[in-house]
Amino acid sequence: MTNPALTTVLSKLDVVRDAMSVKRVFGDPYRVNDTTIIPVAAVSGGGGGGGGSGPDSEGGGSGAGIGFGVNARPVGVFVVKDGTVSWRPAVDLLPIVLGAQAVAFAAVVALRRALRRRPRRHRGH
Repeated sequence: MTNPALTTVLSKLDVVRDAMSVKRVFGDPYRVNDTTIIPVAAVSGGGGGGGGSGPDSEGGGSGAGIGFGVNARPVGVFVVKDGTVSWRPAVDLLPIVLGAQAVAFAAVVALRRALRRRPRRHRGH
């Protein structure tokens, strides 16, 4: 005898297959004048599931579940012009800006510490 809840959950795996298809990686090409542009993304995903059956202390029991996540981010475009294909990467500025801020903060902290440790000169009479 099959578990109806598990059967229902497993039937949802078609959604997972569709979410991880090549259409998620390569977008629809489009033309601008005499140039064709093909957007490209990095797509990753993962999931898990489980099922159960058997009586519990109340005499009933059955269960099933599934979880899934997809992450997609643009990585660039292929540019096709005059029979030549070139790659143009997408530049994600957020990590660059955050890295620059972290370096600037570390420099300010280091400068402050260096100035505190420097002995002060006293003008004496």
